[in-house]
Amino acid sequence: MRAGSRADLAERLTGLVGALRAHGVRVGTGETVDAARAVEALGLAEREPLREGLAATLLHGTGQRAVFDQVFDLYFPRGVGGPGDGSGDGSADRDELRDRLADALADDDTALLRQLAAQAVDGFGGYGSSPGSDGWSSYQTLDRLRPQTLLARVRADVRARGGSGADFTDRLLDDEIRRRIEAFRGMVAAEARRRVAERRGRDEIARRAVRPSADRVDFLVAGRDQLTELRRAVQPLARKLATRLAARRRRAARGTIDLRRTLRGSLSTGGVPMRPVLRRRRPVRPELVLLCDVSGSVSGFSDFTMLLVQALHDQFSKVRVFAFVNRIDEVTGLLEHGRADPEGLGARIRTEATLTGWHGSSDYGMALGEFAERYGAAVGPRTTVFVLGDARTNNLDPNLAALRRVARQARRVYWLNPEQRSLWGTGDSAAPDYGELVEMHECRTARQLSGLIARLLPV
Repeated sequence: MRAGSRADLAERLTGLVGALRAHGVRVGTGETVDAARAVEALGLAEREPLREGLAATLLHGTGQRAVFDQVFDLYFPRGVGGPGDGSGDGSADRDELRDRLADALADDDTALLRQLAAQAVDGFGGYGSSPGSDGWSSYQTLDRLRPQTLLARVRADVRARGGSGADFTDRLLDDEIRRRIEAFRGMVAAEARRRVAERRGRDEIARRAVRPSADRVDFLVAGRDQLTELRRAVQPLARKLATRLAARRRRAARGTIDLRRTLRGSLSTGGVPMRPVLRRRRPVRPELVLLCDVSGSVSGFSDFTMLLVQALHDQFSKVRVFAFVNRIDEVTGLLEHGRADPEGLGARIRTEATLTGWHGSSDYGMALGEFAERYGAAVGPRTTVFVLGDARTNNLDPNLAALRRVARQARRVYWLNPEQRSLWGTGDSAAPDYGELVEMHECRTARQLSGLIARLLPV
């Protein structure tokens, strides 16, 4: 390999590693060296084996794969330029392309789908002519092509051809066709990113246009697929946090130095305290209470946190969970170990618990007051309370007295707020007022949440 080619390859590999690190993937020097050896062994002739080889050497889990694939496509693209003249003026025959797309979806022809994705971006995705414009849009491409409207046609084609999908029930076949359409949409997005990267640079697009992993997406803007992925990650994350909590508990059990016994023991060494004697602690598993706002966009954050804490239930002597909108109700029974359905948890809570009164908007003051009156006995000197919510009161009374009463009874009270700190106190947010009474922490992503849980949970 020529020196110039080696230099370009090294630049691409280091750029790939840097982009992965920027998106939270831990890649060390050893992994980078292994990746370079994989490139040398696999070569550049076959792109998919190279993709798998780099993924095997650089990644530590399957949750990072979606980010890796997007970044890999930028630094090791399938090609350069486009299949046409690059004008992107929409002059391609839309109906003909839709016909070919329907055939490729019916046949599940991945190679042809990639080719059609490139042609679609070339024909329908171009915009702008100034040097500062990005030039290519996957949204514009898909909006003009509308592949999702081909489902019935593709289903009929599969049935008529008697292919591998002909034995599916209609529901299973529809799910399979939707999967193929979603894969095609991903191919269009990857092609548009590649074109933009050619114009604006790989590093910038890797930083700005790569969709982050689910654990780095804000709870308040996470889509259904991302929340589903987070729910699947609850058990592995809980095991990791349980290990950390157990280690903290072992360290805490060692206790502080018993000065009198240490000095008494030092008489045998001439007064030098060679062997410190520790006061042994008798660790008692603490109690945990969660107060969760399950209204609106906050519900995804609350659902995930409830599942995570329930998965950690063995670390505590007692866990009680309460959900509220403007009324509060205990939902601990819906989260019993082994019973909770992660996918349907939110709907089940809203169906079986009494969460609203005469209106459907969140009312923190009413919910906190009802908790203090009805469930005050759930909080004692060994109890740590977590309040989950954005503290937006809809301009109603925040009932600071109720939160103050809970804080006096509890060992600790922490408030986890999924809104960014700069928005606290704006509009109907009572976050600054609540923050004067209890510790309030910004908790916008699953990554932030796991760090806070590991740090704040009592041992």
